[in-house]
Amino acid sequence: MTGRALIVGAGIGGLASALALGRAGFKVAIFERAATLEEFGAGLQLTPNATRILSRLDALEAVRARALSPSAIRILRGRDGALLSLLPLEAARARWGAPYLALHRADLQRALIERIAREPNIALSLGAEVGGLASDEAGVTIGVKRGSIGLSERGDLAIGADGLRSILRERLGLGARDEALFSGRVAFRAQIEASLVPESARRPEITLRLGARAHLVHYPLRQGATVNLVAVIESVWRPKPGDDPWDGAADRASLERAFAGWAPEARALIAGAPEWRVWPLYDRVALARFALGRVALLGDAAHPMLPFLAQGAAQAIEDAGALADCLVASPGPTEALAAYSRRRAPRAARVQAEARAQARLYHLSGPLGLARDVAMRAFGPERLLRRYDWLYGA
Repeated sequence: MTGRALIVGAGIGGLASALALGRAGFKVAIFERAATLEEFGAGLQLTPNATRILSRLDALEAVRARALSPSAIRILRGRDGALLSLLPLEAARARWGAPYLALHRADLQRALIERIAREPNIALSLGAEVGGLASDEAGVTIGVKRGSIGLSERGDLAIGADGLRSILRERLGLGARDEALFSGRVAFRAQIEASLVPESARRPEITLRLGARAHLVHYPLRQGATVNLVAVIESVWRPKPGDDPWDGAADRASLERAFAGWAPEARALIAGAPEWRVWPLYDRVALARFALGRVALLGDAAHPMLPFLAQGAAQAIEDAGALADCLVASPGPTEALAAYSRRRAPRAARVQAEARAQARLYHLSGPLGLARDVAMRAFGPERLLRRYDWLYGA
């Protein structure tokens, strides 16, 4: 089938789904409330389950040109930097059928936008805030406000790719925008010039340091010019009315206290970053379905992910690929979106649950932390990699 698809949100999931549907023959209109697509966010990892779909969308080469292909994931003990495991990634394509990449979120967004610009049947509208939603047997209508002007847009289906606080999720009765649950953890993010960090931090690897109630991830970006840092700590922080949940000024003292007993190199990386930004990490109960009639949810609107499996962007891209597949194979939008929901909801729920479990594993302390470290060493790289075959090879 073909028709007109209305996509709310121009994040990674919205752009990937627009590209997937446009290439499947749909006319696509994307509505993004931000007036400009600014360089927002930080580094992210694109695992093979996502890059496989980008290859199908003819977007992988543009992404790879901006990305790091890490040779390994190096897992270290936080307090002294002792090696727990080294997971080789150079054979990722042979093992999982697609590469493992790391890049800045803005670079991924830019690559997708450039790819979309080559598709004449995709239109992106900025400064377009979506409010109302109505659906009937013949189609779906959304209300769009541009400045002081309110308009309506009509399509055959609508996709809510509008993030954690999704208005379309709320309109479908699948959870209010303010019902997201604070996970008890916050992520501090920074970038530092590569010339200012030790040579070991400039290696083309993803380094993961594990410790009590905290972990630190770092890897180079942008042809090695910068090093991306993500420090996650447990916190009793609670949002206040009006707080921006995504990009706040960091309490540097609390960050440095959390890593005070760590290895000197970890402390030096944290101290050397010129600026830290902080994101409280939210979670939601898994949804049993992602669609109702002619409207479906995608990405964080459907299944926000804690970052402990590096699957936020990857699962949104998986959604996009599955959505296009179901629309092509089904006789109508209602059947297609129901099939998409059946295909994606169980897998996304599993990834959400596995990310929560990984969070507990990363932040173990005392005897349990020691047992984790011993087990990682005993497992060896092959057994640890095998644990991700279900995720990366899908």
